[in-house]
Amino acid sequence: MAVEIDLSEQIVLVTGGVRGVGAGISRAFLAAGATVLTCARRPADEPITVGDRGTEHHSCDVRDPDAVATMFDRIVADHGRIDHVVNNAGGAPFALAEAASPKFHAKIVELNLLAPLLIAQHANAVMRKQDAGGSIVMITSVSGHRPSPGTAAYGAAKAGLDNLASSLAVEWAPKVRVNSVVVGPVETELSHLHYGDADGVAAVARTVPMGRLAAPADVGNAALFLASPLATHVSGATLLVHGGGERPAFLDAATTNH
Repeated sequence: MAVEIDLSEQIVLVTGGVRGVGAGISRAFLAAGATVLTCARRPADEPITVGDRGTEHHSCDVRDPDAVATMFDRIVADHGRIDHVVNNAGGAPFALAEAASPKFHAKIVELNLLAPLLIAQHANAVMRKQDAGGSIVMITSVSGHRPSPGTAAYGAAKAGLDNLASSLAVEWAPKVRVNSVVVGPVETELSHLHYGDADGVAAVARTVPMGRLAAPADVGNAALFLASPLATHVSGATLLVHGGGERPAFLDAATTNH
């Protein structure tokens, strides 16, 4: 029997929800009937749409406490509530740890760990006053669960974000559920920045047991599940969306058991 997730009349905020993985998350929640609010430092070129429904955008630097407070005040003033937050904004350029400056490392940790904590604090302050509470989903990365050369500060921040989610799930229960989605390589419009040309993207896809990179919709559907009534007893969990992970290098290096 098919199960349909209906989040009609639910208010959802997706940070960094205007492109790439964030756009996939926004589309998943729109398709489920939710009112989807996005935020990013820059104005959105156009709303994300599903059918005749589109997102509402807020320009906000999620690292700025004053800007975040103002955004939440406006959301509550306009909609009266906020039911779900997906902390998706983040990322990092390639930079070897020995060559990167302390300021660079601090900014990466600020964006990928401290900003989601700031957003979560404001979301909790609203949700805990609501009869139905709310849910928060952290979008994290396999970089936080294995060595992350070239993005060491990013990997460390994402590892911290998974731990943060489990800690907040205990602190804020039972009104607010907090979970994380651990994401593997995703094919987006920016894949070339991480994997190179089409041959590079294809080569990386071959390292994934499922034989392809994730699509933004795969991440969006996972986040939607964690926010939905199907997951009402799921909190403090990490949901792996990585296509089976990475094939261990020793299997290909070994001269036996192929």
